[in-house]
Amino acid sequence: MIKAHKIRLHPTPEQAVYFAKAAGTARFVWNWALAEWNRQYEAGKKPTALKLKKQFNEIRREHFPWTWEVTKNASDQPFLDIAKAFTAFFEGKARRPRFKSKKRSKPSFYLANDQFEVGDHRVWVPKLGWVNMAENLRFVGKVTGARMTRTADWWFVSITVELPDELPNSRPAAVGIDVGLNRLATLSTGEGYENQAFLKTALKKLRQANKRLHRRKPGSKNREKARRQVARLHYRITCMRDDVLHKMTTKLANGYGIIGIETLNLKGLLKNRRLARSFSDASLGKLLTLLTSKVQQRGGHVIKVGRFFPSSKTCHCCGWKWETMTLEDRIFVCQNPSCPYDQFPQDRDHNAGQNILREALHLIGVIDQVVTDIGSGDDVNLAADAG
Repeated sequence: MIKAHKIRLHPTPEQAVYFAKAAGTARFVWNWALAEWNRQYEAGKKPTALKLKKQFNEIRREHFPWTWEVTKNASDQPFLDIAKAFTAFFEGKARRPRFKSKKRSKPSFYLANDQFEVGDHRVWVPKLGWVNMAENLRFVGKVTGARMTRTADWWFVSITVELPDELPNSRPAAVGIDVGLNRLATLSTGEGYENQAFLKTALKKLRQANKRLHRRKPGSKNREKARRQVARLHYRITCMRDDVLHKMTTKLANGYGIIGIETLNLKGLLKNRRLARSFSDASLGKLLTLLTSKVQQRGGHVIKVGRFFPSSKTCHCCGWKWETMTLEDRIFVCQNPSCPYDQFPQDRDHNAGQNILREALHLIGVIDQVVTDIGSGDDVNLAADAG
């Protein structure tokens, strides 16, 4: 298992200039390799990363001598990255690689495991020396590589470490989760997590900062200061959102072995001009990604329920459907006279979470192998009753 620890750096002004040069070199090599790849591919040739790297090294000393001022990884790794990008594109997993812009692309460069060293609150970089880190590396294992990136005004190092696989712990408890905008997540147990809406809260300051940015003269130092202020605001919003998502998903992954959650058509939801910003602010896609990875690392299972399953319209007790239900109806009232919950109001999201739990348990009941991995059938039934 490979994990990464992202640590903030405290470089001196001279070290920050070196980082900027290395990131610029990596961006230039990427653009050169992409242009040459496209040219050879259109000519009917079959370019590879090794061929392009050999071709670049033949003309490097004469045409691009400034690339030797930084670590060699800044000019070597882009060839491997572009090969992976084209492989993913031809397999249909990603879009076609594009050229990197100096203004819009994220400055970064890679360091191989034999090209840097991690010490006590510091990291050694070739042709630069020791750079101060905000904290020590939290993982103990074989270091496989590192990538330097810049976000707003700050530089970070993301160090990947190879760790032994964790032994999965059996957690027979099951829970269903209904996600939304009013409440970020509502569990089948009745527990809810409110949507903090960090972007909406900081929207006034962000608008003022953007107005200040566009009033500045292009190319001036004051415009650069305004741009950095906007970047810092966006980074602050991202950090607060990630903090909430990580804490919530870690708590759920540690407490439950089976988690049922509905799948959402996020691309379709983002096309709604009235709710697109709210869905982006909630970051439901990242919530599902973090939850899936953490639950799988702990030996659990995330069961995805189809988005067309009527979890909100169905009574979790008798199965009666409220066909005329709208988004404004936040309280679910079953109209079936024979249902124990007849005329008994209950929270809409809580009812949906219980339906998602029952549907998830129904889905894994069909897959014998998954049931065997989770535990005995009695445990699953007890978990469903507890939900």
